Amino acid sequence: MRGRREAARVLWRTAGNAVAARPRAAARAAAWSVVEAVPAAVFGRAVGEAADAFRTGRTRDAAGWLGMLAVAAVVGAAGSRRLYPALAAIVEPFRDDLVRRVTGGALHRSLRGRPDTGAVARLTHQVEIVRDTFGGLLVVARGFVFSAGAALLGLATMMPEVAALVVAPLLFGLVLFGAVFGAAAVRQRNLVVGEEDIAERTAALAEGLRDAVACGGEEALEAEFGAAVEAQAAAGRAVARFAALRAVALAVSGWLPLLLVLAAAPWLMRRGATAGTVIGALTYVLHGLQPALRTLVQGMGGSGLRLAVTLGRILETSAPDAPARPAAGAAAADAPAVELRGVTFGYGAGARPVIEDLDLVVPRGGHLAVVGPSGIGKSTLAALIAGLAVPDAGEVLVAGRPAGDPEHRVLIPQEAYVFTGSLRDNLAYYAPGADPGQIGRAVDALGLAGLVRDLGGYGARLEPGALSEAQRQLIALCRAYLAPQPLVVLDEAAYRLDAAAEARAEEAFARRGGTLIVIAHRISSAVRARRVLVLDGTRPYLGRHADLPAVCPLYRDLIGRWEAGSQPSGVLGDPDGLDPVLRADLAVDAGQMVADGADRQDEVLGDLRRGGAP
Repeated sequence: MRGRREAARVLWRTAGNAVAARPRAAARAAAWSVVEAVPAAVFGRAVGEAADAFRTGRTRDAAGWLGMLAVAAVVGAAGSRRLYPALAAIVEPFRDDLVRRVTGGALHRSLRGRPDTGAVARLTHQVEIVRDTFGGLLVVARGFVFSAGAALLGLATMMPEVAALVVAPLLFGLVLFGAVFGAAAVRQRNLVVGEEDIAERTAALAEGLRDAVACGGEEALEAEFGAAVEAQAAAGRAVARFAALRAVALAVSGWLPLLLVLAAAPWLMRRGATAGTVIGALTYVLHGLQPALRTLVQGMGGSGLRLAVTLGRILETSAPDAPARPAAGAAAADAPAVELRGVTFGYGAGARPVIEDLDLVVPRGGHLAVVGPSGIGKSTLAALIAGLAVPDAGEVLVAGRPAGDPEHRVLIPQEAYVFTGSLRDNLAYYAPGADPGQIGRAVDALGLAGLVRDLGGYGARLEPGALSEAQRQLIALCRAYLAPQPLVVLDEAAYRLDAAAEARAEEAFARRGGTLIVIAHRISSAVRARRVLVLDGTRPYLGRHADLPAVCPLYRDLIGRWEAGSQPSGVLGDPDGLDPVLRADLAVDAGQMVADGADRQDEVLGDLRRGGAP
């Protein structure tokens, strides 16, 4: 946010989008705001009429107008009471949208090799600032519109000439404030950025002070640091000057109408105004317009500036630049389950690609195991297929459509997710309509009967922290097994299970129907698969388990060690080690899953890369 107009655009776009996205809540808030503004519309008229009635001895009429004012106050209080739930229906979803935006942007940069270390601060601090100030400003702006509108309406019904005297300075003051606001927001941003810069300089100075003194650089550092402090002081003075201009805008729009009404009182009385009319007009200005204006100017000049600056910083640092996820749609009837066409992916512009020019076809009903050393790109491949990462070049298709549609795939990452709730809710999360028989068959197929019994049945309330990692993985596997999606990707999703339990889970998924892709933790997963993809950092190999040892030295070595009972630790990926590839637990999606069925196609063993050497 570097321009004067950008601050206003940020606020206008933010408020406009948030309100437009909840039309029913906005309509309720507007309706109750009208009710809340009833006292503002009645106040000046009632006071003026009562004053004239008392002056002419009509005490009963005066009491009637004052009674009407009391009734209006009760009506306004009732409207105010109903107003805030409607406003909350706008503010709280706005906060949720902002959290999703910040999280999505941070995850996107992390997946692209640019870890976002400030995301936690934005989520825990800046988002709450935006939410609180947005809610407050929504109340303030709404209050001004309806209160000032009600007061002007009351003036117009009392005497149109008085309303004309008030409207001109009111509009002039608001225009002046609007012009000041944009420039003040730029200065406020400079103040915030300057504080960050001084904090960074201070930390760097503290760390390198000894070296600076040893090199005789004290004077240079003093001059540089002093310039930064002086610039920050100048930014503070600029913000203070704009606070003074804000007071001028308030005086023009709030006090000048009062002076004009007083000065024009003789002229108004010659045109038929009574003393009560003048008193009522002054009441509208003093108790209707001025409080609303003061609240608006102070709120927008304080909280509004903070909102514009903080929201601008969030958008600058956290707005995701990833393309939108493809909309759900029907799969192509004759398309393979998964197809990669010349896919290349690397973490960062100058980084060596983790996956380079990869072509791969997984037919419907296929069962593919992916093996290779830790860090070679197995989890990255799973993320590309799930649509959590976007290739730098090439195309990834799932059922003939761009990857990322949760209607067609499920991903189970290494770190299984279990939420607080009943066991049944956890198991049937992707298939809420599953009946007890379906859940029971899934539990039996994956060997969860003992776990269900130990936990206390399907209605038992789960506390994720009380479960072991193996128990969480079993629950997540069963959840995916019940899911309706035809493609399931298991990214070392059973590495906490023993070999027998892992074999039972993979065999159950193979019988489930659909397509199964297993990022293997043990070489036994490759033995069970119909096809095996070997990633070794030079060229990928695809073939059957029985044929691969003849052409792939790495696979031959893995098989030999496994058959000798000495499978090397971490060869297929160590979940507890440092792995430079994509961590699947970065983004757990409610639609990520996979399975297997009969494979009626035998593929020729060889290099996957089109045009590659045999």
